Amino acid sequence: MRDLYEAVAGEVEKVVVGQEGMTATALAAISLGGHVLMEGPPGVAKTLLASALSRALGLEFRRVQFTPDMLPSDVTGNVALRGGELTFRRGPVFTNVLLADEINRTPPKTQGALLEAMQERQVSVEGRPEPLPDPFLVLATQNPIEYEGTYTLPEAQLDRFLVRLKVDYPAEDQEVRMLSLERRGVGPGDLDAVRPVVGLDALREARAAVDATRVDDEIARYVIAIVRRTRSLPSVQLGASPRAAVHLLGAAKAAARLAGRDYVTPDDVGSMAPAVLAHRLVLTPEAELERYEDTDAVRTALGDVAVPR
Repeated sequence: MRDLYEAVAGEVEKVVVGQEGMTATALAAISLGGHVLMEGPPGVAKTLLASALSRALGLEFRRVQFTPDMLPSDVTGNVALRGGELTFRRGPVFTNVLLADEINRTPPKTQGALLEAMQERQVSVEGRPEPLPDPFLVLATQNPIEYEGTYTLPEAQLDRFLVRLKVDYPAEDQEVRMLSLERRGVGPGDLDAVRPVVGLDALREARAAVDATRVDDEIARYVIAIVRRTRSLPSVQLGASPRAAVHLLGAAKAAARLAGRDYVTPDDVGSMAPAVLAHRLVLTPEAELERYEDTDAVRTALGDVAVPR
């Protein structure tokens, strides 16, 4: 798993500078078959990171730009009359990696069209299930700055994203490196320079290795204690779900493999907790007025739970 990360990160860095941590967390999620929500201001390479990551993994990639007038059939596909027969025209969701760009700009009905795909890995057409390719991953982006004309993602859909990545501005020296990248005009770096270095077989082997990672009972109880603590914090109106506990343990196993270990430590759990838990929490109005953030609540929960020794 560590070798896989270094190979993928080396390719991604050809076009994206300063997001090594994002690449590692996204790769951990992908090794689990989990979906990723990327949040950050415009121009920090969220879309470029998703494209480069897909290319390096050797996966089929499609992008959908979500808009207020988009219909569910624009994502999943529709039934059309061709040659006197009804046939199903597959939508862009039938791919390995779907980039749902600015997912919060489309109405809830279209957002909901992704729910079945994200959870069941299938699309229902005329009452018949149409299975999606394996692997199937959703990389979604949203802009946390501008809320005019957007539709907040419902909690049920947020809970289906394994991790939320907060993509921030790079450091000064990283921005200098970014300017040295070869490009045509003012366009992004040359994606053709990113080579597929993994492939489906290696990705499936990584997933099997993550699944086989050892977890002691104390670590499992530690995960449960953190998740349950989020539900009792005075600043939190809705805490993390049981699904969040499953996702947190899985992410910790992937983090352990990225570190070159076949067992999970409390540090693995703590390092992945903000990315896995924060977007699932609903804060109280009082906490929001005090500019308290969901990541602050996760850190409080981590501080309140005794670390197993």
